[in-house]
Amino acid sequence: MLKTERINGVVVVKFNNIDRFNALITEPVKEQLKNLFSKPDIKLALSLDGIRFIDSTGFGVFLSIMKTANNKDGQFKICDISPEVMELFKLLQLHNVFDLYDNLDDCLKGFTK
Repeated sequence: MLKTERINGVVVVKFNNIDRFNALITEPVKEQLKNLFSKPDIKLALSLDGIRFIDSTGFGVFLSIMKTANNKDGQFKICDISPEVMELFKLLQLHNVFDLYDNLDDCLKGFTK
């Protein structure tokens, strides 16, 4: 469901063959992402490349992961957001809550040492 790789000390997570992040898959995704913060100071970039729709449970997962990251002194950023999904972030005023980036390169540059 998720692919994980490490680039310059940042854990990069991508969805594997999924275009909708909805209630059908949020629980296993949330558990996988939370487990990545088992140690403190983890830097996590979540790529939404290929995701065309996110429902309220999906956005709830993002909020939960951000809280987990903050509690573990980690960093959580989201990148590769389609225009349709960005409209949802803006509609929900969540573009002011998350660190959002157009592409992975800019996202990786946004992490502090």
